[in-house]
Amino acid sequence: MAYQDIIYATDNGVATITINRPEKRNAFREETLDELIEAFRLAEADREIGVIVLTGAGDKAFCSGGDIAWEHASSPEGAHQLARRTTTLAMIIRGCGKPVIARVRGYAVGGGNELQLLCDLTVASEDAVFGQSGPKMGSVPIWWGTQLLPRLVGEKRAREVVMLCEQYSAEQALSMDWINKVVPAAELDEAVRAWCDRLLGMSPQALRVAKLSLNFESDQLWPSVLHGYQMISFIHGTEEFREGTSAFLEKRPPDFSRFR
Repeated sequence: MAYQDIIYATDNGVATITINRPEKRNAFREETLDELIEAFRLAEADREIGVIVLTGAGDKAFCSGGDIAWEHASSPEGAHQLARRTTTLAMIIRGCGKPVIARVRGYAVGGGNELQLLCDLTVASEDAVFGQSGPKMGSVPIWWGTQLLPRLVGEKRAREVVMLCEQYSAEQALSMDWINKVVPAAELDEAVRAWCDRLLGMSPQALRVAKLSLNFESDQLWPSVLHGYQMISFIHGTEEFREGTSAFLEKRPPDFSRFR
């Protein structure tokens, strides 16, 4: 298929999927998610591909999460459609038997951070930034954020990340075991390719079994994701939700005081 929001490229056993919306800090919308699903399916089915790299176009962002203008216009019905797409994408990334590496330059926040959490490995540049922004926007990172983050950084730290909505440098994220590796921006592609080449030298079926086995315990958190989506659908489209998205679009602090 012809892609509008992503770029799909292959090179010596590696499929690179690039979210190509740099003017939106690579925020995703319905079309982006549909294209990501298709690209991951294509890479999974290609016997010449041994490793998949997920990244974002430009040097400003890996992915900044959902497109706020799109989410602002959303309704509970739209939230259900979003849930179907994001859950499908997550299942493909985690269920694919091939290693998936997140190549992170710039912001990986909100749904963008959840997206890199879904990948098997994360290599980031020194100027990368990580964080969640759900409650600041009238939302919650239930798309594997509240499920996977505590397993990596610990429950208390995860509550800090999710509830305070602060942002963290790549070095801070590395020190918390949030990500795997940090390198200077000029060395990012080289570092990612080195890990790809190392993985390509491994037994593909052993890697497949290792990935599925490593996912076994966290796969049992799947009901939490489904329950979270059902609960968050009662928030999307409400006045409280729109206060968060309106504040972002209007570049002002949100005022949630009347909703307490």
